[in-house]
Amino acid sequence: MKRYESWGRYPKSVPARVLPLSWISDVPDLNGLLRPILPYGKGRSYGDCCLNDGGTLLDASGLDRFIQFDPETGVLRCEAGVTLNAILDLVVPVNWFLPVTPGTQFVTIGGAIANDVHGKNHHQAGSFGCHLLSFELLRSDKGKVLCSRECNRDLFEATIGGLGLTGLILWAEFQLKRVSGPLIDCERVRFETLEEFFELSASSDKDYEYTVAWLDCVSTDNKRRRGILFRGNHSTIPMKNSAGRPTPTLTGFYAPESLISRPTVRAFNWLYLLAQGRSSKRSTIHFGTFFYPLDRIAEWNRFYGKRGFLQYQFLVPYERKEGVTEILDLTAASREVCTLSVLKVFGRTQSLGWLSFPRPGVTLTLDFPFQGESTLLLLEQFDEVVRKYGGAVYPAKDARMSSESFQRYFPRWTEFSNFIDPCFGSDFWRRVATPRPLSQ
Repeated sequence: MKRYESWGRYPKSVPARVLPLSWISDVPDLNGLLRPILPYGKGRSYGDCCLNDGGTLLDASGLDRFIQFDPETGVLRCEAGVTLNAILDLVVPVNWFLPVTPGTQFVTIGGAIANDVHGKNHHQAGSFGCHLLSFELLRSDKGKVLCSRECNRDLFEATIGGLGLTGLILWAEFQLKRVSGPLIDCERVRFETLEEFFELSASSDKDYEYTVAWLDCVSTDNKRRRGILFRGNHSTIPMKNSAGRPTPTLTGFYAPESLISRPTVRAFNWLYLLAQGRSSKRSTIHFGTFFYPLDRIAEWNRFYGKRGFLQYQFLVPYERKEGVTEILDLTAASREVCTLSVLKVFGRTQSLGWLSFPRPGVTLTLDFPFQGESTLLLLEQFDEVVRKYGGAVYPAKDARMSSESFQRYFPRWTEFSNFIDPCFGSDFWRRVATPRPLSQ
C-alpha cells in the first residue's frame, strides 16, 4: 500500500482523502473536493512541501503517459506523472538526455517543475525550469490554462518552483540535451581543505559539465574540510553492452538508532577516503552510477529509523562563502550526527521561478537523523547564519524553517501568493506564509 509521506519521513501528516488520477482528459472538479488540495507525485521531497494534513492529495503518479517526442529536435511532451527514469529509458537509446537531473531518477516531471530541481551541471545549464517550454495547468478558478514564456508568463514563472500550489500540472514540454551515449567520463579528485575545493571547482567548471563534491564533516580538527570532487562529461565511447542502467539491488531497513553515530560515520568516511587514495582516479561509467548512486538502494531513507531524518540544503553568495565554514563549525560543536554532506558551486544562470532556490553562490547539503528538539535547534542556528550572509534554504528539503526565515530567503513570496490556486494549500505553506513583520 502506498504511503503518502515525505522522503525524510518527518513531520508526520495524514491527508483526509487521497484521489488517484489516471487521465488528463478526465480530471476531477477541483471545486468539489475537500480543501485544501495538493498534488502528490512520488514523495521524494524531503520536507513537508508535499504534505497536506487534513486535506486532499491528488496522486498524480497515474498521469504517466508520453504524448509526443521528436528524436530530431529533442523536444519531449509528457504527462506530469512521468518519472525521470521512464524518460531516460525512452531517450537515452536515441542519444538524448535530461537537460538537468537531481540526485534521484525517481521523481516526476511535475515534481521537477514544482521544486525547480537542479543538478551537478547548474554552473552550465541552470535549473530544470530553464529548459521548460510549456505546460498545461488545471486550476479551480480558471480551468485548464496553457502556460509558457509567451502565454500566461506570470503563472508560468510562479509555477516553476511553486511547490505545487498554483494548480495541478497536467502535462509539460521541455528541451532535452543531445549526448553520444549512456556513459560518463568521470574523474575523482581528493582535496584537503575548502580553499583547495574552491580552486578545483573553479578550474573544473570550465572544462567539465558536471561537478559536485562529497565532504567529510565529522572528522576532527582540520580534517573536517577534506573531501572528494567528482567531475565528468558525457563520453563519446560507445557502450559495448547495451544493457540498461543499474537498478536497485538492495532494500533499506529500519536501522537501530545506535547504528548511526559519529564513530560509525567517521569510520565509513575514513574507509571511503582510503579507497580514493591521494591521487586522482579516472573512469568511464554508466550515467546511472554517476548521477544516482543512492538509487541502487530502494527505500534507503529507512536506514534513519522510524523517526526519519532532516536534510538541510542552503546556499550563500560566493563572496560570502565563509558562511559554509561557520555552519560546519556549528555542526562539529553539536552532538548531532551528519551522515552525508554534499558541496557544489552554482553558476550565474538566473532561474525563472519566483520561489526557485538556485542562485549564484555555494550550496551545501547536510543530512541528520532526527533526534528531536536538539536537531531542530541546530538547524535554527544554521538559519541564523544563512540569514546573516544573505543566503537561502531549499524549500523542497525543508521541514522546519520559520516564516521569518522563509520570507527573508524568498522576498517575492507575497507576489507569488497572488497566484496560488484558491483551493490549494500545503503543510509547508501554512507554516511559512503566516504574514508577520520581519525583524531588522
